[in-house]
Amino acid sequence: MVNLQLQGDSLNLIKTKSILSAFLTRVKLMKQNIGRGKFSQFPNLSQTSCQEDDVSTYVQHLNALYSDFESRFEDILTMVIPPWIINPYGDIEETNVIIQEELTELSTNEELKVQFKNGYQQFWLQNNIPVTYPVLWNIARKFLISFPSSYLVERGFSAVTNLLTKKRNRLDIISRGSLRLTLTKLTPNVDNLLLKHPVHPSH
Repeated sequence: MVNLQLQGDSLNLIKTKSILSAFLTRVKLMKQNIGRGKFSQFPNLSQTSCQEDDVSTYVQHLNALYSDFESRFEDILTMVIPPWIINPYGDIEETNVIIQEELTELSTNEELKVQFKNGYQQFWLQNNIPVTYPVLWNIARKFLISFPSSYLVERGFSAVTNLLTKKRNRLDIISRGSLRLTLTKLTPNVDNLLLKHPVHPSH
């Protein structure tokens, strides 16, 4: 279940921390329940009679799983996410004085409140946010980067394989931007690009 949740294009560090924290909480509950002889989370075990040694083995396995996940994802699990990133319209009195001014401006901007209904990630990724609120953006952007899951890595490898066919084996996928174009979900504004590069008539 965690594997499926850690896939996709919109997975950022905030969502990743939530998914991992929920998983570790479930593992801890499973461990406590099995230790007390309650097997409702494991239907196959509840249908059989378990010996004390078996229960001890299961608890040890869940302990090892918990410790492994906790150490592998320690940097994400210990990450402190400022509450104003998820809800910039909340209480700002407890925030750092340096960002209070920009946060006050942002929280009173009625036009932006409408955009917040699309979720915090879409809210912060608007084009005008980095320009209008540079201090807030500099902090928020670090939490909005994609979690480098195996799904994204595999997608990248597949894109490279598709780009490097026999006919195109000399293609420089890095410097020419072919790989970035293949992996991005952004769509170019062709009209804007044409305006920036006018046609030069031949003589």
